This record gives sequence, structure tokens and C-alpha cells, in this order.
Amino acid sequence: MSYEVIIVGAGPGGLSCAALTASHGFKTLVLERKKIIGPKVCAGGVTWNGLVKTVSDDIWERQFATQHICTRYQQAKISAKTPIIATVNRAKLGEQMASKAQQAGVEIRLGCQVTAINGNELTFCNKTTGLVERKKFTFLVGADGSSSFVRRHLGIPVQQMGIGINYQLAGSYPRMEWHFDSTLFASGYAWVFPHQETVSVGAYADARVIKAKTLQKNLISWGVKSGYQLGTGKSQAEFINYDFRGWRFNNIFLVGDAAGLASGLTGEGIYPAIVSGKAVANCIINPHFMPHTLTKLIRNHGRHRRLVSILGSNRFCSTFLAELITFSLRKNLISFSAVEMAH
Repeated sequence: MSYEVIIVGAGPGGLSCAALTASHGFKTLVLERKKIIGPKVCAGGVTWNGLVKTVSDDIWERQFATQHICTRYQQAKISAKTPIIATVNRAKLGEQMASKAQQAGVEIRLGCQVTAINGNELTFCNKTTGLVERKKFTFLVGADGSSSFVRRHLGIPVQQMGIGINYQLAGSYPRMEWHFDSTLFASGYAWVFPHQETVSVGAYADARVIKAKTLQKNLISWGVKSGYQLGTGKSQAEFINYDFRGWRFNNIFLVGDAAGLASGLTGEGIYPAIVSGKAVANCIINPHFMPHTLTKLIRNHGRHRRLVSILGSNRFCSTFLAELITFSLRKNLISFSAVEMAH
């Protein structure tokens, strides 16, 4: 059996792409190596400008029009008339997107691990039954995350990665917080993102500058001082690929983390995944389509990437930038959206 479009990965990027191609009559198959769709190591924070028109209200958990930013030398309280950031339920987001894709005619196969790509034929194994199948495709989309099999097949290395470590604690917390301390998190930051009945407390940093174990140790130490007993909880970690080297390779495409489109500065990934997924779908549907939104996203991604490169392991530069941005936010010289991927 052959498909016009085979998509590897059932995250936001893969499902947004699949729903669009199927709705235009393209026979579309989505392969997901996990047995369930949705859950992922993620703080669950999305910028309001980026996703307010993309997903429905029922996946929002909390909305915050005020952001609390703490650096080594100052604190800022940034407020807006509309929410700046909302937290989302990743499981609900995945379920909703999968349902829409299936309604459009997408076939979704869970627990299927891709093992080989030869020409226009893809081989995968059902991890439960052990059954091996081969399917032909006209277009192949790699939406399979930071360790993308499709990207490896294309021979594209990944050298620039971020690392996110997350603890999900029970309880109700009133404030969304960002904490910048270059002595603990290098050019990254720690976060406090409240959900409905839990709070995500974690840290993000450039994996080339600080090792995961060191980042976790520093996060736990910071948590003790900040009133979060992280040492007794269970942590989750995820690598975040921001090493973008292109998204179209003849009839093979990469989206989201597989393409390296997550922000190297903030770790923001859901919005880039959805934007790139829809852009790829439109390019498959219409060969003359001009992906202006994706082009803008890539431009913003480049700015974030250059900043990360400049900061590197230089703690003085990281501290100076954090203080400068926070001061500018306090004085309304820039808006919070200036550092968003949707800016």
C-alpha cells in the first residue's frame, strides 16, 4: 500500500500537517513510536500571540496577564491587558489535534517505530506485535522530535541542543515566574508555570554550556532557596534541537524539533512546530505556495540562535543581557513579545 504523505511523529507539528493534507484529499498516514499521543516533558507554557488563534479554549489551564521576572540584581512585574502566556494541557492538545486529523481522514498508527527509509519506501515495526511493514510515499515529513530518524536519514547532524528539566508539583500557585541567574543556569533560566492543580518548576539551558546533571543540581539548589522541594520529586528531562539547517529536501520535509526550529534562547517549541507543520502541508498541497509565516519564524529563530552563540558560556554577557532586558521591560522600552518566536 502507498500513501501520498507519510508523517513520522504525532506531535503538534506532525498532526497539524496531517490534518491539512488530508483535508485537501491527500492520502495521509501518521506513524508515532509512542503508544499514546500528547504527553511530553514540557513546561506547558505557550505565548498568547503565538497560539491564541491556533487551538481551542478547552486546552488552556491557566492564563497570565502578569509575568514576574527575577534576575540577580532586580525584579520586574510585567502586565498587559490580555494574557501574555498561558499554560496548556499537552495531553488534551494532542487528543484534540489527533481527533481533528482523524476527522479529516488521517490514518494514525501508534506504537510504530520507523527502522529504514529506502528511496520512496519506509519500513516500520509495530512495537507491540513485532509486525514489520513497508509503505511507499510520495512525500515524507519528519516530525519526530530532537532525535529525528528522518533527519538522520538525510545525513543532517545536530550540534546545537538545549536541555529542559521539569518537575511537576501538586498544588495551586498564583504567579508565573522567570528566574535568570547565570551562575546557576548560564544563558538559560528557571521557571515556575502554574497549571490547574499542579505547577511546573524547571530550568532550560544550552546543553553545550552546562551538563544536564549540573543543571539539575543547580535547579534543586535554587528550588530549596525558593521554597520548592524538588529533591524529593521525580524529574523529567528533554533535549531541544535548535540546530536549524533547512526544512525542505526534495520530497522530504522536516518540521518542529526535527528541523531544529525550537528557540535556542527560550526553548519555545509548540508554536514553531505548528507553524512549520502547516507550512509544509501547504507546500505539498500547492507547489507554488509561499510560506511567509515560516520565513518570519526562521528569521526570529536566527536572532535567538545568534544570541545564544554570542552568550555562550560567558556569564558576564548572560547576566548583562538578562539585566538589560528586564530593565527595558520594567521601563516599557520593549514589550514581552519582543522575545517570542511569534514576534
